[in-house]
Amino acid sequence: MNIQISDIGHMIQLAIAPVFLLTGVATKLTVLTNRLARIIDRTRVLEDRLQIGPNDDYTEELETLYTRSHLINYAITSSTGCGFLVCLVIAMLFLGDSANIKLDQYIAAFFVLAVFGLIFSFMFFLREIFISSRFMRMRHDASLVPGERRT
Repeated sequence: MNIQISDIGHMIQLAIAPVFLLTGVATKLTVLTNRLARIIDRTRVLEDRLQIGPNDDYTEELETLYTRSHLINYAITSSTGCGFLVCLVIAMLFLGDSANIKLDQYIAAFFVLAVFGLIFSFMFFLREIFISSRFMRMRHDASLVPGERRT
């Protein structure tokens, strides 16, 4: 296995596109974990308030937060799986090119699986945003006086 400098340059070129995808996934994971942290903080506040006494509004909001946290957890899991598969793709690109191992089918399959993981992550994230927006809209509508309700 005699690797030339030009071969290393070619291997790096092959791995650049998946690295950009990996950067995007890492940024998305940051957004998702920040949303989860805010959900957890609000959940703790509501649980403390419910310890003082029962309140239907707090209980309703807590249920919504639990649903949102599950969706964010699914999105994080899907994004992490995507990132893991992209790392495997990068490793297989280097290994296949440097050791002359035929990994083309594995590379393609893992890349497609990584993209599906990213798609599922976006779907869970979008669902969580819809639930959050709907809850805020319901709370806003409930706070309006009856004569000011919007249609």
